[in-house]
Amino acid sequence: MNISLNNLSTSVFSCFTQNNAYQLKSTEEKMERIQKTQSQIDFFEGKKAELKDMHCNTLDEIAEKLALYNNYNDQIDAVKKQFNYEQMMHCMDEAEELGEKIAEAAEDLEPKTADERREEIAKEALGVEDEGILDEMLDELPEETLEDSLEETLEEVLKDGQSMKEALEEELPELMEQEKLTQMYLDRQYVPFDTKA
Repeated sequence: MNISLNNLSTSVFSCFTQNNAYQLKSTEEKMERIQKTQSQIDFFEGKKAELKDMHCNTLDEIAEKLALYNNYNDQIDAVKKQFNYEQMMHCMDEAEELGEKIAEAAEDLEPKTADERREEIAKEALGVEDEGILDEMLDELPEETLEDSLEETLEEVLKDGQSMKEALEEELPELMEQEKLTQMYLDRQYVPFDTKA
């Protein structure tokens, strides 16, 4: 099987080299691998072409020429295998990197626990988003003022939590009724079918 990378036109390479500032590093590395592989293949193809000009008079010379020809073919196959292996590893590295980015994004989107929400509400109530500033402000405030403000903030958070709970309790029967109506509608719309027919 003779696979050649010559099908890549020079215009493709010129396009990539002209816009080098806009390329990803992985794209640059891929183009370098392609060029390196192609130059190695061209070298061995040239050596094979030189064998055509070599004249053989004895069986030993013919055997030597055949051995060189097979050796060059083996070298070309080895270069192609190496290129394919590097491409596979490159794809695996990219997939791993993408997976890590997706995992980080999923971690950021995880629902917060009740403790995390309380801490966030307390920070918002104090009007401070950066913990470094909060630490500085806490160091400057006297202990009594700090305790009073924390108690007030905690009371506000508890009141807000209680009001949210009451609002949810008021909406709960209405939501349950909507759920029942939706289920009844879906049950009426369902039409069983016979898979045997």
